[in-house]
Amino acid sequence: MLIIDIVGPVFLLIAAGFLSVRFKLFPIAGIAGLVSFVNNFATPCLLFRAMLNVDFRTAFDPGFLLSFYTGAFAAFAIGFAAARYGFGRRPGDSVVVGFAAYFTNTVLIGLPIVHRAYGETALPLIFAIIGLHSPPLMSFGTIVMELARRDAVPLGRALRQAARRIATNPLLIGIALGLSANLLDVPLPKVIDDATQMMTLAVLPVALFGMGGALNQYKLRESYGQAVVASLLKLVLHPLIALLLAVFVFKLSWELTRVAVLMAAIPSGLNVYVFATFYQRAIDAAANTILIATVMAVATVSLWLVILDQLAAYWAF
Repeated sequence: MLIIDIVGPVFLLIAAGFLSVRFKLFPIAGIAGLVSFVNNFATPCLLFRAMLNVDFRTAFDPGFLLSFYTGAFAAFAIGFAAARYGFGRRPGDSVVVGFAAYFTNTVLIGLPIVHRAYGETALPLIFAIIGLHSPPLMSFGTIVMELARRDAVPLGRALRQAARRIATNPLLIGIALGLSANLLDVPLPKVIDDATQMMTLAVLPVALFGMGGALNQYKLRESYGQAVVASLLKLVLHPLIALLLAVFVFKLSWELTRVAVLMAAIPSGLNVYVFATFYQRAIDAAANTILIATVMAVATVSLWLVILDQLAAYWAF
């Protein structure tokens, strides 16, 4: 019931967008404007504040972070390969499928579930993953996408074009500005602090509503198989790799292990859709993965909670 209570509002906002466009209460042409606002303004502010407020000294355990992020990158690689060679999608589309397999909904679903499961002591570990999540994964996805969609352009020219696009990417600009202000300890004027905070509040409702409206434009059945594969990679493979690394490679304490595994078991995040719409690649697969993974997570997250509870009894061995 906890999981249903958390994901319920997500589906309500998606349904509101879908039905509003379907019954012509909101123009389909307006969806592009909503997506543009989220991609170019609201999400960069969210990433800026995420980097600005990250405390790199808190709960920075290399084994803990590597357990989580190694599983994520493995899911990306397999998701990309499955889409490219199994489903025959273009390189850029395949990057989106890989992105959907490794980007976690850390805040909207991960934070409340892990906090409720393991209490206040888990919060520093949760925020360690949240704070370092979007910047490296978004940056990596952006670089791979820029190289993947070079469309037969010579590699040297493609690299120059990719560098220019990366330098002007509003998502990465938000990350860079936040990181710079954090490391240089630059005080943020109150007016900028308040304005960027207000912008971040718009990301979730606007993006979910826009995604729901956009579903009217895509035949989701055509990407159903890819979405299921990406969902299984995210919900099963990612936490499994995190568990194996935490236990057998890094030999982490149980408190660190269970948080790394459960955070890895959280479904795909909304930035998958933001990323797909920004590049206009595999938007159908991105939207479908978010929906399927979120529904499946009601069962898979519950199962992982049971598995972790049972493993805790044998941890001493």
